[in-house]
Amino acid sequence: MTAPEAVHIGRDDLPYIDIGDGSKLRVVQVKPKEGLWIVENIFQAGYEVDTHKHTGPVWGYTRSGAWKYKEYEYVNRAGSFLYEPAGSVHTLQCVEDDTQVWFQMYGANINLDAEGNITSVVDGPMTLEFYLAVCADLGLPRPNVLVD
Repeated sequence: MTAPEAVHIGRDDLPYIDIGDGSKLRVVQVKPKEGLWIVENIFQAGYEVDTHKHTGPVWGYTRSGAWKYKEYEYVNRAGSFLYEPAGSVHTLQCVEDDTQVWFQMYGANINLDAEGNITSVVDGPMTLEFYLAVCADLGLPRPNVLVD
């Protein structure tokens, strides 16, 4: 019997793409059958993500900088770990330039307006499709994102 091999992705193997205001995204892994998606972001001060909730749990690890949720008092700084249970509602706000955060998510991200109405739904496969399309538009080789 042959044991499965570990998979390594180097620091520079997956490019970051611009998502507005100088903030960036790279998709590390998407497993549609499990609903898993792992991304890394680099946010700039002032960047804000729409108010949203997730259909599954989310784990976040802050590697540098600082960010917070508008709805909470604490600030996530380098070395901080965050767990979001499914259904928690929050609005990500970046408070320092070059804030790097790793997120592991399950399920979908449901964006909400001020009244709590759904404005859009995003999941791992949609995020991967967007990421690959932007990379192609930039003339970058197809990134070797881990997929099922």
